[in-house]
Amino acid sequence: MDKSQTDTFAEYRRKGFADRSGFGKSPALLVVDFINGFTDPTTGLGGDFAKELAVTAQLLEAFRREQLPIFYTTVAYEPHYRDAGVFIKKVPALSILVKGSAMVEVDARIPPQFGEPVLEKKYASAFFGTDLQARLQALAVDTIVMAGCTTSGCIRASAIDSLQNGYLTVVVEDAVGDRAEGPHQANLFDIDAKYGDVVPSGEVLAALRGLATATADRVQADFRQWWNQSASAP
Repeated sequence: MDKSQTDTFAEYRRKGFADRSGFGKSPALLVVDFINGFTDPTTGLGGDFAKELAVTAQLLEAFRREQLPIFYTTVAYEPHYRDAGVFIKKVPALSILVKGSAMVEVDARIPPQFGEPVLEKKYASAFFGTDLQARLQALAVDTIVMAGCTTSGCIRASAIDSLQNGYLTVVVEDAVGDRAEGPHQANLFDIDAKYGDVVPSGEVLAALRGLATATADRVQADFRQWWNQSASAP
C-alpha cells in the first residue's frame, strides 16, 4: 500500500472494518475466468496475467495434493448473444466470448483435470446463474479460496456473493489480476475491508499444510482410539 492507502486502511480499522474472517477446515479453490479471452493481452478483454497464472498453478498443485475441491469458471455466450442480456450492451468486448470458441477455454497453462468442473456463466459472479452453491454445499465446503480475473469485475462480484452465501472468503493477492493497476488495487482494498481476506499465496499454502497436518493427527488419534478399544474388548 502507498501512504494514502495505509492511512485509509488505518481509519477503516478504527471504524470497525477489515477484521480477519480466517480460514476454515474445508476449503475449495475457485479459479475465476482465467480463460483465453481474458489472458490473451491482445484481445479487448485481455491482460498480461503470466505471474498470476504461475501462482495459480502452485495453488492447483497444492489443492490437488490434498485432494480438495477445485472449480473453474468461464464466460460463454450463444452466437446470437440473447443470453448476454444488458451486460454485452455495457461491455461490447464480451462479444468475443462465443460458446465453442478458443476464447472461452481455460488457459492451457492451468488446465483442469478430471473431476474439476468448468462452470459456465453469463455474468460477473461465479454464483449467479450457476450451480456452484449446490456443489459447494454437497461437499460441505466452508472456505472459498479465489484466484483469477478481473479483480474489479468477476473476482469482486464472486467474493461478495461468496460472503453472502456464508463462506469464509480468501482472495489470493498474487493470483488475481486486472487490466490496470488502479482498479486492481482499489478493489483488493475494498474486498479486504468488507468481504474477504486478501492474503498472499504463501499464507494460503501454509494454511493448507496446517490442515494436512491436523488431518493426519486426527486420523492417527482415531486409529489409536480404535486400537485401544479393540485391545481392551473381551
